[in-house]
Amino acid sequence: MLDSLSLDQLRTFIAAADAGSFSAAGRKLRRAQSVVSQTLANLEVQSGVRLFDRAGRYPVLTEDGRALLVDARAVVERADAFKARAKGLAGGLEPELSVVVDVMFPMPVLTCAVAAFQAEFPQIPLRILVEALGAVVEPVLDGRCAFGVMGSLPVTSAELSGERILATRMVTVAAPQHPLAGRKGPIPTTQLGEHLQLVLTDRSRLTQGREFGVFSGKTWRLADLSAKHAFLRAGLGWGGMPLWAVQADLDAGALVRLIIQDSDPDGLIMPMTAVHRTESLPGPAGRWLIERLKSGMVKGAPVPSEIPLVTL
Repeated sequence: MLDSLSLDQLRTFIAAADAGSFSAAGRKLRRAQSVVSQTLANLEVQSGVRLFDRAGRYPVLTEDGRALLVDARAVVERADAFKARAKGLAGGLEPELSVVVDVMFPMPVLTCAVAAFQAEFPQIPLRILVEALGAVVEPVLDGRCAFGVMGSLPVTSAELSGERILATRMVTVAAPQHPLAGRKGPIPTTQLGEHLQLVLTDRSRLTQGREFGVFSGKTWRLADLSAKHAFLRAGLGWGGMPLWAVQADLDAGALVRLIIQDSDPDGLIMPMTAVHRTESLPGPAGRWLIERLKSGMVKGAPVPSEIPLVTL
């Protein structure tokens, strides 16, 4: 008889337990109290379990009823999730969304956009890869990701189409104890070359062996931006970082700006572009996420001035 249990019975069971009485459950479900009572009585017969103690003025969950209420909620939640996902798929929504994002992209903007995506599309699994240089493009080219947000790679592929999202400012920094930190005025690139430069390594074959923004013959290559950040703070070398990632260090004096001769003293503006395979446009959920990233919003408000973003 358990196979004949219905979602309607479980929803009625949950409503009665939450409302505290069959009459209140009836008002919530817009049904007569007698219908609620009969539905629950049938559920008890079919399950073979007494769910409510009806001895008092109001029905009270039995111990077995409390245990089964947890399962009833889980079943109804999964059924609702099934219906929502089926409706989305029927309307053209992606069954899942995989995205690769440049490590230089402002994480406050990304996390805010992902939180909003979760609220808007709770049934769509989201996979985010964070990479640099050619490793941002490769997952898009080979179809592992619906789109990528590219910034640190100055070249792209004819197979890709893209659109500007926003831009972030890049600055050159070192720890205050580093020899370059004491320099007055712009630093010639020849002097930069005398000191160890910390460089973000390229883990892809697409741009293997190519150099981007390397001024020194002495380099340490790190595969992770946070590791590079830690090495810079420790005074192990100098290097470029997105300003959003080091603004707090600059304000606290844990890092200092290095001004390079013949370069913009405010730092380099790095455009961020959403790219996808030309023949494979992002679906509705992907399109929504791109537009959210374009807004540059953090916690529902425009990015504050201390986070140096530029809308393009």
